[in-house]
Amino acid sequence: MKTIAKQPKGAIQDTRKNIIDIARKIFSEYSYLGVSMSDIAKKLNITKAALYYHFTGKAEIYEEVLDNVFNDLSLTISQALDETTIDKKLHKLIKNYLIFGIKEKNLIKAFMLKLSSADAQMKNHITKSRERIVNLIQPVIEGVFVSENITQKVDSRFATSLLTSMMDGLLLEYSFFNKKMNPDKISDQIIAVVF
Repeated sequence: MKTIAKQPKGAIQDTRKNIIDIARKIFSEYSYLGVSMSDIAKKLNITKAALYYHFTGKAEIYEEVLDNVFNDLSLTISQALDETTIDKKLHKLIKNYLIFGIKEKNLIKAFMLKLSSADAQMKNHITKSRERIVNLIQPVIEGVFVSENITQKVDSRFATSLLTSMMDGLLLEYSFFNKKMNPDKISDQIIAVVF
């Protein structure tokens, strides 16, 4: 019987990072439901046993992938906050969200993933991550409301949800029909329609 040699902590972290990086690409291409532990192990050119040495299962890998994706999306959205005017912030926020969504096309599908009741932890994880994104976007929407003097008419949380749902829906549609998207033009159109 072979024993697994202890790896140095840095090597384990590097291996975990490599697994997450590869899994992110696979999940982005095939979605959570379209990927198995065997698929990930095969892409990494390792055994499933080696993969299970680092992770308890696909759900744990997917949660870490989602954490990385949401952190990257948060950074992308935060870049829009550096703009000088509220109009530029809104335009860049929408544009950056769309560009990111095109690159991570199955991220949007993760929001709409039909999970069984056994996957309540995964659903909760996605919900909390989504909430972080909404919390980043909402202050920009509130800024737009103040600049347009419409603070009394519409709830900013509702408007934020409406905007993110609209962007998610567009990304899903463009992905489903494999259509090219011009994020600059779409951003202008969303702003014209919603604001």
